Amino acid sequence: MVDSDVVTAKLAELAERVVRIRRHCPESATTLAEDSDALDLVSFNLMLAVQACLDIASHLIADEAWEPAMTLAESFRRLADRGVVGETTAAALGDAVGLRNVVAHGYASADPTSIFAAATGGLGDLEQFAREVARWLARRPEARE
Repeated sequence: MVDSDVVTAKLAELAERVVRIRRHCPESATTLAEDSDALDLVSFNLMLAVQACLDIASHLIADEAWEPAMTLAESFRRLADRGVVGETTAAALGDAVGLRNVVAHGYASADPTSIFAAATGGLGDLEQFAREVARWLARRPEARE
């Protein structure tokens, strides 16, 4: 059975990471590239935001005893297959795993243009994921008890 408190806490963490990304992201990719502190803050919070989504996905998959995902990106596919999130959201978050991996593992350092694109265009995907998970959680029978 899904522990809604765990999921709710992770959704709150995700929301806070999105706020931090918006707070520290400058107006242009060039400015972000020139400000290593801002680049680090935005990159780190993007990585942690995607990680929070992965944590939620892993929690739901394990607690519901669904077939385990073989890759991190596949975790979101599992959620789409079970109606937790939509196809578009699953695909977007699956793509976000690549950026998370680049930041987390320092593969030749993250490209500021990619970080800027994620920080300005990808936050909506993270917020959509949160909305869809929250709706799914609210529809569960134990949520109505």
